[in-house]
Amino acid sequence: MTVHAIYLFCLVVGLVFTLFSVVAGHFFGGHADHVGGSGGHAEAGADSSDMPGVSIFSPTILAAFITAFGGFGLIFTQFSATGKTIVSAPLSLVCAFLVVGALYKFLSAVFTHTQSSSESRVGQLAGTTASIISPIPENGVGEIAYVVGGTRYTAPARMENGTSVANGKLVKITRVVGTQFYVEAAS
Repeated sequence: MTVHAIYLFCLVVGLVFTLFSVVAGHFFGGHADHVGGSGGHAEAGADSSDMPGVSIFSPTILAAFITAFGGFGLIFTQFSATGKTIVSAPLSLVCAFLVVGALYKFLSAVFTHTQSSSESRVGQLAGTTASIISPIPENGVGEIAYVVGGTRYTAPARMENGTSVANGKLVKITRVVGTQFYVEAAS
């Protein structure tokens, strides 16, 4: 097998894997089965951080490396200065690592900016002013509306001291336990 055939094989295998992944993911990519770690998605790779993102060992990154190695190898064999295997193989490896590094940085930025949790925001709601939109009966649950970042949210709420509060009154969020908001009269 010639070095040209090896580079061509890497390029084709990488591209076929990528195309197969796209088609299979589109038609058969339900979210019924998950693996542990990395948020439960195989594209996140082999780590156990449970954080959204992409692993350097994900199938997407590995396929990109193989494809880039094969593609650059084919390109480098076309020039007399880089046509020998001893020159084209290391150059192809370096270029493949550069491509994978750029892809990894890009995908990490995409995952970081698109994946977030509302837990951290809920934890920071203490002290936020809200208005009662559904009266809170004595020792009961009503509903509040509050605005964070220009977006209006509603939530079930009860008074800290167990008293009743009429519709339209202003209150202050004191704490959040699960989905239950606790409030007190605003001063």
